[in-house]
Amino acid sequence: MPITVGHDSAKTRKTLTAGSQSIDYYSIPAATEAGLGDFSKLPAALKVVLENMLRFEDGKTVNTDDIKAFAEWGANGGKNPREIAYRPARVLLQDFTGVPAVVDLAAMRDALVSLGGDAEQINPLNPVDLVIDHSVMIDEFGNPRAFQMNVDREYERNMERYTFLKWGQNAFNNFRVVPPGTGICHQVNLEYLSQTVWTDKDQNGVEVAYPDTLVGTDSHTTMVNGAAVLGWGVGGIEAEAAMLGQPISMLIPEVIGFELTGSMLEGTTGTDLVLKVVEMLRAKGVVSKFVEFYGEGLNRLPLADRATIANMAPEYGATCGFFPIDSETLRYLENTGRDKDRIALVETYAKENGMWRDDDYAPIYTDTLHLDMGTIVPAISGPKRPQDYVALSDGQTAFRREMEETFKRPMGKEVAVDGEDYTLESGKVVIASITSCTNTSNPYVMIGAGLVARKAAALGMNRKPWVKTSLAPGSQVVSAYLEAAELQDDLDAIGFNLVGYGCTTCIGNSGPIQPELSKAIADGDLVATSVLSGNRNFEGRISPDVRANYLASPPLVVAYALAGTLDIDLSKDAIGQDKDGNDVFLKDIWPTTQEVAELVEATVTREAFQTKYADVFNGDEKWQGVETTNALTYDWPPTSTYVQNPPYFQGMGAEPGTISNIDGAKVLAVLGDMITTDHISPAGSFQQSTPAGQYLIERQVAPREFNSYGSRRGNHEIMMRGTFANIRIKNEMLDGVEGGYTKGPDGAQTSIYDAAMAHQEAGTPLVIFGGEQYGAGSSRDWAAKGTALLGVKAVISESFERIHRSNLVGMGVIPFEFTGGDSRKSLGLTGEETVSISGLDTIKPLEVVPCTITMADGSVKNIQLKCRIDTAIEVEYIEHGGVLHYVLRNLAKAA
Repeated sequence: MPITVGHDSAKTRKTLTAGSQSIDYYSIPAATEAGLGDFSKLPAALKVVLENMLRFEDGKTVNTDDIKAFAEWGANGGKNPREIAYRPARVLLQDFTGVPAVVDLAAMRDALVSLGGDAEQINPLNPVDLVIDHSVMIDEFGNPRAFQMNVDREYERNMERYTFLKWGQNAFNNFRVVPPGTGICHQVNLEYLSQTVWTDKDQNGVEVAYPDTLVGTDSHTTMVNGAAVLGWGVGGIEAEAAMLGQPISMLIPEVIGFELTGSMLEGTTGTDLVLKVVEMLRAKGVVSKFVEFYGEGLNRLPLADRATIANMAPEYGATCGFFPIDSETLRYLENTGRDKDRIALVETYAKENGMWRDDDYAPIYTDTLHLDMGTIVPAISGPKRPQDYVALSDGQTAFRREMEETFKRPMGKEVAVDGEDYTLESGKVVIASITSCTNTSNPYVMIGAGLVARKAAALGMNRKPWVKTSLAPGSQVVSAYLEAAELQDDLDAIGFNLVGYGCTTCIGNSGPIQPELSKAIADGDLVATSVLSGNRNFEGRISPDVRANYLASPPLVVAYALAGTLDIDLSKDAIGQDKDGNDVFLKDIWPTTQEVAELVEATVTREAFQTKYADVFNGDEKWQGVETTNALTYDWPPTSTYVQNPPYFQGMGAEPGTISNIDGAKVLAVLGDMITTDHISPAGSFQQSTPAGQYLIERQVAPREFNSYGSRRGNHEIMMRGTFANIRIKNEMLDGVEGGYTKGPDGAQTSIYDAAMAHQEAGTPLVIFGGEQYGAGSSRDWAAKGTALLGVKAVISESFERIHRSNLVGMGVIPFEFTGGDSRKSLGLTGEETVSISGLDTIKPLEVVPCTITMADGSVKNIQLKCRIDTAIEVEYIEHGGVLHYVLRNLAKAA
C-alpha cells in the first residue's frame, strides 16, 4: 500500500543517486535552505523524527511550525516539548501482544459492519509483521529430543491461536506472520526485516526513501535502534491505531547523549557493558527521553553489542537507545545478507541527510553522560530489577546481603530432595537459561558460552544435577554458527540442548522444574535462584519456585550452571572439580577475546543469514498444515477458551460521549513503588484455584491444558481474572498478604477480580493508588485492558512509566499524578477511602484538578492531582472511550 505524503512537503523533496538507483527523499538541508531553521546540530535520532515531519507536512496534522520547533529545540539547549503527530513506517508484533491486536481488528470489523460500514475498511495501512515467538515453553530440556518435543507441545497447546492468526494473515492486507520455531521478533527484525533506510511508492507511484522506523507491541522493539532504526515499544492499543493510519501523538523528546570512550578489557562482554549502562541511566533518569550513543568508543563497538544496549532501553527507562548510522552499520547489513543496493542507499542517504556518524559528529544534546569502556568488569544484575548492578567480584557478598535485607532469610538452611543424593539451600541455582533476543543476537557472547562449555566438558565437568538448563536462541542463524563452530555438541554435553527458538525463560515460559525440587523449596521456604541471559528479572516472572533472578551474559550462565549456586565468588572460588578431582576456576575455562573473535569471523557468515531467512514466512510442515478460512470476518468459536469477541465495542453508538467526573469511587488496590506491568498484567502460569483457573475448570479444561496467561490473551474472560493477580504483588490494603487480593464491598478479603465484579454490579467506580514508576516494564496492553475491564476509572500514582500511561489513556482509563509532595504514604491511605475527582468534564492536557478523599472516619482531605492526559488528541480518545473507538467512529463516518 503506497505511503501518502503531505502536499506541503514538496519544497524539501530532492533526488539522490546511490549505486545504480535514483530515488526521491526529503532533505533536511533543503529545509534549512527554505528558511525553516538550522537543523545541522540535531542528534541523528531527532533528525529521523524531523524527516517524518517534512514528509508528512500537510498544513493540518503537520505544519511548518512543527518543523521549526526542531530548530527551536536546538536553540533551547535540547528542550522544546511541542506536541507532534508522528507516523512510523511499520509495526512489529509478537504473538502474545499480537493475538489481542488481531482480535481487536476482527472485532472492529464486526462493529464497523454494525455501524453500516464495510469490513474491508479495517485493514493495516502500514506494513505489519507478527512473529510467533512467545508461545514455546521448556517442558523438555537437557536431551536431544527437547526441541522437537517442545515444538510438538507448543502446537498442541496453541492450535486455536495459530488458526486465528493464519486467518488474519489471509483476511487482512499488509499483514504477514512469521511462523513458530523461526526466532524472536526483535532478532528477526534486526537480522532480516529492518532495512535502516526504507523505500516505498508514494500516492503518485514515485519511489521514496526515508528512515526505517517502527513501533512494536513489545517494549524491546528498541533493539533495532542498534542498527540506526528508530523504534520503540507501544501498547497493543496504540499499535493498532498506528496500523490503521492514526498518527502517534508525542512530544518532541529530550535527547540524552551517552558518550562511550576507551575499549573493553580482556574477559569482559557486551552484557557486562549494558548492565553498567542500565545502572547509570536509571540513576540519571531518562523516562520518556531518547538516549543517543556517541563517542570514539563506538569505533570499537560491534553492532551486536550496540543492539544489546539498545534492547535494554526499557530497563533504563528511555523511549529508545539510538546508535547513528556509521561504517559498522554498513558492515552489519552486509554480513547479515542485505541487498547490496540497499546498503549503498543507506550510506548515501545518511550522508546526504546529515545522519552519518563520523569523527566530526558533535550534535547538541539535552544532557550527557560518559563511560570509559575500559572500566567495565564482569557483572550480573539482580535479584529482581535489571538496574541492580552487581560486579562479579561482589556477587557473593551482595547475595548474602540480599538474603538478610530483602528476603529476610538465613543462609545455610539445607533441605534434602526426595530420591536424590543432594540437598538444597537458599542460593542454589535451579534454572540456568541462555535465552532472550538481548544476548542470543550477539554472536560474541554466544560463541563465548560455547567455548566455556567446550573447556568445561573437556575437563569432565557438568551442570549440577539440580539445575534446569536450556538454550533458546533468537534465530536459527545462531544454531547455524554454533554447529559450524562445532560448539553445539559441547553445549549439549553439559545440558544446554536446544529447547526452541523463542523467548522462553525471559518471559516466564521456563516450564516446570522437577517436582521434588519444587517441594523441597516450598517445604524449606528457600530462596532458589535463576540465572538467565535475558532482560527482565522482576518478581514472580521467571518461575513460581524462584524468588531471586539474576541477569548475566551467556558465558556466565554456563558458569553458574556448573557452580550450581549464587552463594559463590566466581572471581576467586572454585566453580567445581575436573574428572581428577582438581579444583577448576572460572579463569581456567574462560575464552580469550581472540578465541571468540576468530570463531565469530569464521562461522558468522552472510551465507548463513541468507539461507536461514530465505523462506522465513513459509514455516515448517506443521504451520503449513494449519487450516483456516478466507472469510472477511471471523467466525468466533463459542467454545474457544483462547479467542473470544471482546466487549469493547458492544452497544457503541455513532457519536462519542463526554468525560465524566469521578464521584464516590472505591479503592481496588493501594500499591507500592515500581509496580511493573508484570505485576498488573496476567503473565506466566496459573493454578486452578485462581479465578482464571476456575473459569477453565468450569469449561472442562484440565489443568495440564491451562497453558499460560500470555497464550490466552485473546480471551478477555481469562485476562480480566488474571489482572493484578501476580503471585508477588502486595496490596497495601491488606497486612503482609502477597498475591491478587483485596477487600470486597463487605470488607472481607477476596480476589481482586471478585471484588471488582461486586463493585461493578453495584455500579461503583473504582480507583487504584500507586507509587513511583507505576507501570514500568514490558509494553503489556492487557495491563491497561484488564484495568479498564475491572471497572477502574482512574489510576493515581507518584509517576508513570511512558508506555503504560499511554495504554491507560488508550483504554479510557485516566492516569493522575500526585502533586505538592502528596503520596499514598503521606496521606495515610489504607484503601478504606472514597475518592471523587472533579474538573474532568472540561479537562485540558496536563491540567491540575481537585480531588476529594473521604477517609474511613469521615474526615475529608482535599488534594490536587495532575491529569496525565498529555495531549489534545488524548482528550478525544478519553471522550470516545478509547483510541480504537475513536478510529472506528471516524471510519464509520468516512464510509
